[in-house]
Amino acid sequence: MEYRTLGKTATKGSARSFDASSLGAVFHDSDGVERKLQYRRPANLWTEALPLGNGRLGAMVFGGVETERIQLNEDTLWSGYPKDGNNPRAKEELPNIRRRIFEERYTEADHLAKRMMGPYTESYLPLGNLYIKFQHGGVSRHYQRSLDLGLGVATIQYQIGEAMYTREVFASYPDDVLVVHLSVSHPGLLDFTVQLDSQLRYHTASKDGGLTITGVCPEHVDPSYYDVHDVPVIYGDPNTTQAMRFHGRLTAMVESGAISVDHDGLHVTEATTAVLIFAAATSFNGFDKSPGREGKDPAQVVAQQIALAERKLYKDLRQAHIQDHQSLFNRVHFELGPSIAPENMPTDQRIMKFGAKDPRLVELLFDYGRYLMIASSRPGTQPANLQGIWNHEVRPPWSSNWTLNINAEMNYWPVETCNLAECHEPFLTYIEELSQNGRKTAEVNYGLKGWTAHHNGDLWRQSAPAGDYGHGDPAWISWPMGAAWLCQHLWEHYAFGLDREFLRKQAYPIMREAALFYLGWLVEDGRGHFVTAPSTSPEHKFVTESGQTAAVSMAATMDLALIWDLFTNCIEAAAALDEDAAFRRQLLDTRDKLLPFQVGRNGRLQEWAKDWDDEDVHHRHVSHLFGVYPGRQLTNDTAADLFKAAQKSLEIRGDGGTGWSLAWKICLWARLKDGDHALELVSNLLQLVRDNSVDYLRGGVYANLFDAHPPFQIDGNFGFTAGVAEMLLQSHTGTLELLPALPQAWPEGRASGLRARGGFHVTLSWEGGQLREAIIASNRTGRCDVRPGVSVTVETNGKIAPFEVLGKNIISFPVQPGGIYTIRRV
Repeated sequence: MEYRTLGKTATKGSARSFDASSLGAVFHDSDGVERKLQYRRPANLWTEALPLGNGRLGAMVFGGVETERIQLNEDTLWSGYPKDGNNPRAKEELPNIRRRIFEERYTEADHLAKRMMGPYTESYLPLGNLYIKFQHGGVSRHYQRSLDLGLGVATIQYQIGEAMYTREVFASYPDDVLVVHLSVSHPGLLDFTVQLDSQLRYHTASKDGGLTITGVCPEHVDPSYYDVHDVPVIYGDPNTTQAMRFHGRLTAMVESGAISVDHDGLHVTEATTAVLIFAAATSFNGFDKSPGREGKDPAQVVAQQIALAERKLYKDLRQAHIQDHQSLFNRVHFELGPSIAPENMPTDQRIMKFGAKDPRLVELLFDYGRYLMIASSRPGTQPANLQGIWNHEVRPPWSSNWTLNINAEMNYWPVETCNLAECHEPFLTYIEELSQNGRKTAEVNYGLKGWTAHHNGDLWRQSAPAGDYGHGDPAWISWPMGAAWLCQHLWEHYAFGLDREFLRKQAYPIMREAALFYLGWLVEDGRGHFVTAPSTSPEHKFVTESGQTAAVSMAATMDLALIWDLFTNCIEAAAALDEDAAFRRQLLDTRDKLLPFQVGRNGRLQEWAKDWDDEDVHHRHVSHLFGVYPGRQLTNDTAADLFKAAQKSLEIRGDGGTGWSLAWKICLWARLKDGDHALELVSNLLQLVRDNSVDYLRGGVYANLFDAHPPFQIDGNFGFTAGVAEMLLQSHTGTLELLPALPQAWPEGRASGLRARGGFHVTLSWEGGQLREAIIASNRTGRCDVRPGVSVTVETNGKIAPFEVLGKNIISFPVQPGGIYTIRRV
């Protein structure tokens, strides 16, 4: 898109850094409502526990009375070590597969595609558990357990006799430690023992008055769905293993009372308050270094963290954590109206009884996505994986890796719109590092320049296809389109913030190399068009007229949409930087020759180049609708017939699906400007799921509001937050569309601190189902195009500002860096 400016495009101008928090109440006018998850009993299941995180350390707080369990994670604790998973045989088989495809022998192409596979990725692992065992027994009253999203603090409180016991737990990003504060209202009644353990190979010891846990990871863990080997978890020789090592340390401070440590744990007796500080680290030293042979010393890292943290008072640790957390969380505020649920009703009961009918519960789930992003993805950490940073299984579902055909990307859909651009950094760094391995995959597997990636990624930045060299299904493995989708995030980060140095030094070089790969990957179809072959529509299969059921064909719609998106972003990036004119022309010429999208016999946008039947008409993936969301190729203004066909496809797909699938459909219906239908999907997602089995047809949320595939996948949480933001504000066409998909059930409300492409911050309020007021802050010199949906005036600096009417209910007015523009309904 080109952002309209005074005399030139904004992408060729400069953008000044802009601090939205400086606008104070303009962007955060809190209603005083506490954003809390709350319960009246301890967690029995992992999906009832409360998640805490500082981007690197993760904790799940169960809140038991007699025994508190805090399950622990560290974001670099993975199985394996760097390996070369590229497959030279893939290049040899490529012409054979293409021949079968052009001869329409699709099942044979599926079979040959197995020969192009590589190894399965490694797995994200649990670090262990911190247990606090109290000596007061398990009988209590007035029990409360809560997670305050605005503070990032979990609190457990209960009464035994006349004594009130309170625990506060948080994971501090500034101090990089987990902190537990315990107190009792009557002096000297705190008596407990703390223990550490792990599901991995470990040993514990006492050191300097505290506890330590030291261990080693497996050299390989098979995915949970790969039940072939007798020994799926393989450890190396303790003296020579290349696998990850880890170390954790717990220290304690008390007011009065005593501390002792022995082989049974750390004991606190007759205390009134106590503070536990836990730090952990691994030997991870980079994606390309053996953690066993070239790794860091985790014990040294942990010793430094503990030494710094234990010098501080608890109140200072807590204040630093809250100040850091709120600097991100308080940027955005979303309000729909008063709750219809009783004030202290437990969250799981609210879900069951009210669901999306409770406006405050919708707000809570929206804020929860922002909270989870802050807790799982901060500068310098790993990006949020399939479960964020929270995992309690040695063989977690789908290895808890980065699944690149939707799930990893969905994790980061809300970061730019919801004003958490810093939290995007780990994912952008991951893409940059993945591209380094992806160059070799492009060369070895396909004989091409540039870089590519496939369906799965891990800590070691695997870019090769998975599948254990033939075990996997081509429906999800034979998909070399990961680089194209990932590069969208590089462009989006620029499109919102207009940081030209980022575009020049980091984003565009990676995007350009990806485009080089796809220029080489495309082949001519003999009719004047470029197509991809082999090609799959992720995880779905087609049924041909002759009855073949297969996955591999040519020119799946998603392939074409991803390449269009990448080429378009590269063209605009090069124009913004005023370079690469010849390459721009090559991309433009090739983009124009891509096989056009097709509309099938029932009026829907075809998923494949031919009008085949679906193997599963209600399949969870809606990959062929990428051009609607998160892409920008299909809009009602630019491609009305295809836009209508995309809507027909979504109608046929239905309103069911996994948790993340429901979230994607919310985003799609928002882009289709149907807020009422989007709200139906919100309602379908806000359903309580208690069973942790695998279900591809009915998603929802667990008691702790984790997204239920089921099982747990965090992408649905993030996708939901992105979808709600998309219902309120859209900017993918270059125009700010205000309340484009507002449901009738949300007649009044407000949202502040949202971001729009082109360097804008936006706050909105509405009543009677229409815009009342919008406040737009600009980060640049140029023009701002707005579709307000009602007749409006524009004011700046207390004066009426002139604007131009562009047609299609769009107004346009000049803006300056730091300028604030108020749009009011007349």
